[in-house]
Amino acid sequence: MEIKQLIMFQTASKVLNFTKTAQILGYAQSSITANILALEEELGTPLFERLGKRVFLTGAGAFLQEYADKILGLTEEALEVVGGINEPSGILRICASETQCTYRLPNILNDFQTKYPKVELVFRPGISEKDFLDLLLEGQIDVALLSMNPVTSTHLIVKELKEEPMAIVCCPSNPLSEKQEVLPLDLDNQRLLLTEECDYRYAFENSLTQVGAKPRSKLELADVEAIKKCVMAGLGIAILPEISVKREMIEGSIKKVNWGGPDFTTKIQLFWHKNKWMSPALKAFIGLTEEYILTNE
Repeated sequence: MEIKQLIMFQTASKVLNFTKTAQILGYAQSSITANILALEEELGTPLFERLGKRVFLTGAGAFLQEYADKILGLTEEALEVVGGINEPSGILRICASETQCTYRLPNILNDFQTKYPKVELVFRPGISEKDFLDLLLEGQIDVALLSMNPVTSTHLIVKELKEEPMAIVCCPSNPLSEKQEVLPLDLDNQRLLLTEECDYRYAFENSLTQVGAKPRSKLELADVEAIKKCVMAGLGIAILPEISVKREMIEGSIKKVNWGGPDFTTKIQLFWHKNKWMSPALKAFIGLTEEYILTNE
């Protein structure tokens, strides 16, 4: 049983697709298949059940998956510790949601790279919240920084840092900007400028539906900066993380309405796999990120 075979098996056991496994690891699919078959032959039992183009873990495969996670984790730990490394080094793979990418992570990464220059950072932006969690479970990333509703998982460590306040905003010429209290029904016949799918968008739209408010139209935009430009141009109302519009509110180009409806606050959270070895690099990133988020803003 070779380490390379265990890595192939571990990845395949999580994505359940040999083609995708080959893409992730940079091998030909035939190499993945051959190594998995060799592993099954050595162990004397099938690890995957093949039904057409789909594969499923057998009972033996699920059993081996637990050992593969432990063995590969210990292997990574041994390379770090026995190699005599006294400071964080190696590769750290990070994901973050758009708000974190744009308004917090640049400062965090700059500080981290200054303090720990031996760590090679691999950053994957622009991925949905669901995909972030899948990538963590599949071992393709080491840590994720997200703003979303509180999450519980039997497979992940979730560290809540603090609340992510939301702001419902409009242009200064919109009458709602001067209204003493804005309720969900006041957004009836307003145009909504919306982000792609996320927790706070769902909660916001649901609050309008519950009181029968019917927006004039809904415009979905790809990123927060585009939404802000449309708000400033008077094209509609938006709900955004308050940190993303702080500068524009100070400048007066965007106004935060006096919202009297439900609270849409989410949580800033760090995620990593519970079986992931806490390398010096991962520990350092989690510690620095927590310190930055809790002591700034």
